[in-house]
Amino acid sequence: MASSLQSAAFPTLRTPSGDIPADAPHWNPQRPSAMPHHRYRPADQRVALPLTDRTWPSHRLEQAPLWVPVDLRDGNQALAEPMDTERKRRMFDLLVTMGFKEIEVGYPSASQTDFDFVRHLAHSGAVPDDVTVSVFTAARRDLIDRTVASVEGLPRTLVHLYAATAPTWRDVVLGRSRAEVHELIRDAATYLMHRAEERPGADIRFEFSPEVFNLTEPDFVLDVCNSLTELWEASPDRPVVHNLPATVEIATPNVYADQIEYMNRHLARRESVILSVHPHNDRGTGVACAELAVLAGAQRVEGCLFGNGERTGNVDLVTLALNLYAQGVNPMIDFSDIDAVRETVEYCNRLPVHPRHPYGGDLVHTAFSGTHQDAIAKGMAHHAKQAAENGRPVEEAPWAVPYLPIDPGDIGRTYEEVIRINSQSGKGGIAHLLHTHHGLDLPRTMRPDFSRAVQRVTDATGQELSHKELWELFRTTYITPALDGPVTLTSWSATEPAPGEHRFTCALHISGQEHACQGTGNGPLSALADALRSAGITVDILSYTEHSTSTGPGSPAVAYAECRVNEVTCWGAGWDTSVLTASVHAVMSAVNRSGRASS
Repeated sequence: MASSLQSAAFPTLRTPSGDIPADAPHWNPQRPSAMPHHRYRPADQRVALPLTDRTWPSHRLEQAPLWVPVDLRDGNQALAEPMDTERKRRMFDLLVTMGFKEIEVGYPSASQTDFDFVRHLAHSGAVPDDVTVSVFTAARRDLIDRTVASVEGLPRTLVHLYAATAPTWRDVVLGRSRAEVHELIRDAATYLMHRAEERPGADIRFEFSPEVFNLTEPDFVLDVCNSLTELWEASPDRPVVHNLPATVEIATPNVYADQIEYMNRHLARRESVILSVHPHNDRGTGVACAELAVLAGAQRVEGCLFGNGERTGNVDLVTLALNLYAQGVNPMIDFSDIDAVRETVEYCNRLPVHPRHPYGGDLVHTAFSGTHQDAIAKGMAHHAKQAAENGRPVEEAPWAVPYLPIDPGDIGRTYEEVIRINSQSGKGGIAHLLHTHHGLDLPRTMRPDFSRAVQRVTDATGQELSHKELWELFRTTYITPALDGPVTLTSWSATEPAPGEHRFTCALHISGQEHACQGTGNGPLSALADALRSAGITVDILSYTEHSTSTGPGSPAVAYAECRVNEVTCWGAGWDTSVLTASVHAVMSAVNRSGRASS
């Protein structure tokens, strides 16, 4: 019955109904889907995978590769509204500020806007002395001419030549054989070299990308790349870049790593070649592909900030670099204000960064779950304690806080966003926010009581509470009842006529009537309880604590009292610059709250 109701709710979906595979374990009842998976071939049927003695799994990531952002070219080509010069310049300035030393700035032969921006960089003096500008061109003479014209006046340039090499592209797009494609590439590379030689004072280096490398026969890619290494007279002091893109992801990341290791081992004049990768994210594993490729020998990674690019995007340089950072490796790029980076990228791309995007999203350091909040709150307290014991600032102490792989403060985030309160939240997170923002240190036995009050509000509204709203709820729940309830003190005094003997004298307003009361005890609060008892209100103070909410003279004190009032147990709180006044108010709050609880 339930199944038919669900099917009616989603009429365009076809619930899998094939026979359970004969070799399926008894605990796996999944059935075959009707989706036509037979139309697609696995990677090993599409491209040869010659490596059988891989070594990359035993390697470690111990230093950052050369990062090359392609936001201004590849990322820009994927935008519904490509960047104009103003947005491109803002992005370029961001990339320079962050520390990138090689930046692909455009496809000058593809549009006048891209051409004009390269000319803008050449005339404006915007390119620092240690930054290399990269420009992109297809393997065609007329496009090469336009590209070379665009970089006139730039001190250091990398001209990035590309051509598709994979069988499907050769057959369907180019209509050429392997030999013909190779000749096309050599002809274009030769022409590019001659055009560069016409500018003897310019520093022009070369990069080649066999587009769709990951679907191209390895021996063919090797032949093409080696021939260009020789043609361009690569040397260790003037290396060429061979960039091997996973233009369309088609396999698990380990397959790409095998392909990169094969090239790393067999490229001729290896010391004269910078081995580069350019993963895309069609399978959602672009970051993994890049990381494993670096293990396999890649020295350079092209990608975009936050992964913008065609289809599901280019590999995300933010995630890659901060993944290294989280392993104790210097990323060689600055992310100390991740929100400034994100806001600039969003402005330039006119695309939002997802709130769950690794490191940069609004919610990535935020815990709503009660158990997570409790662990984080305890972890933060432990971190501060350990730092103090070791005599180190908290921002420099080794980081080990549950659920937070890096310190949010390292990338410019505040701790306010780490714990946020909704219906899923718990007492630990609530207590953490009140302590962090308002100086309250709720007794552990009081926390479940306030947590229930918070849950009633969040369940009713379906919304989260800010730390200010949390404080207001605490105030109205525990502090206000002392002054706004059926039992109030219109006047009172506490004296100590003899050591250890306390007297509490007060005028009580109870349900519209005044009562003059007096009580004695071994402390002011026990004397208050005795005075209340004389008015027919039985109060036992079960636990009590108080503390200052800040440092310095005149700082407010808060007191918490758990009381059994006429057999009803309730918490109350008081807030005043006088500790005694705060304590008296805490007891009176519990008295008034007990009446509400019993009713």
